[in-house]
Amino acid sequence: MRKRSFLTLACLASVLAAAPALALDARYADKDGDLVADTPAQTIDPPTLVFAYTPVEDPALYGRVWDGFLRHMEKVTGKKVRFFPVQSNAAQIEAMRAGRLHVGGFNTGSVPVAVNCAGFVPFAIMGDDKGLFGYEMEIITYPGSGITGLQDLKGRKLAFTAETSNSGFKAPTALLRSEFDLVAGKDFTAVFSGKHDNSVLGVAYADYDAAAIANEVMRRMMDRGVVKPEQIVTIYRSGTFPTTGYGLVYNLKPELAAGVKEAFFSFPWKGSELEKEFVKQGVSRFVPITYRKNWETVRKVDAAMNVSYGCK
Repeated sequence: MRKRSFLTLACLASVLAAAPALALDARYADKDGDLVADTPAQTIDPPTLVFAYTPVEDPALYGRVWDGFLRHMEKVTGKKVRFFPVQSNAAQIEAMRAGRLHVGGFNTGSVPVAVNCAGFVPFAIMGDDKGLFGYEMEIITYPGSGITGLQDLKGRKLAFTAETSNSGFKAPTALLRSEFDLVAGKDFTAVFSGKHDNSVLGVAYADYDAAAIANEVMRRMMDRGVVKPEQIVTIYRSGTFPTTGYGLVYNLKPELAAGVKEAFFSFPWKGSELEKEFVKQGVSRFVPITYRKNWETVRKVDAAMNVSYGCK
């Protein structure tokens, strides 16, 4: 994969002030100040736990990837666990808010929305023996596009994924506006592909001039041969963001919530389908995190974008 200029999150410094404690929806309380919903007096103890992984290009594939983990969760919690394939970030958030989803992995940019609007309580991300695993936002194009830097995006078509996505919309929009004075609709045409996979494929086959994507998704696609490295040219790479956040809905019975967390941290990676899927990225376990600490930079991006979560 050919690369051009690489910058860091310092490029966003002019717009990233102190991270705000964005307000939870009125249905939730946060008496301990950790920015996530407290466990209420009335909790739920569903006979079947429903798990959903962030939207991907092939939900059936990831159903198989997660199956061994879900069977492990069944043993730890004593509950049946069902995989729920979601088609969009909005559908995943709405499912949790409506009580149809109990455990899941939300993409980086959706985590604050899920926390504030759906009572999502993240407690883990994937990592290695040394600590956390993250990803970078990249803006990519294809060989021969004529785009060698971000200023060349003027008059071109740039693909985003969804408005809730950190790397697929919010971070690149803040960057382009603050550092390069490039605004969608005025300086370039913005389109929405729906998923990082769609954006990568769209660039690889020249349907889009460029796209903003999470490079962990692109790496997995290259590892599986979905796209080839020589089809992609990177013109921008950010610093590292936290990757998919894993957690549960705020109102699970405390004993059940403890069992869900135990299932994540006791899962045996060796020989698992999860290991096969993520091993090339150095992942070997689930690592504990807190929303307050580990999503601070993402909340700063949201503040720079004047994000309104619009909980309904």
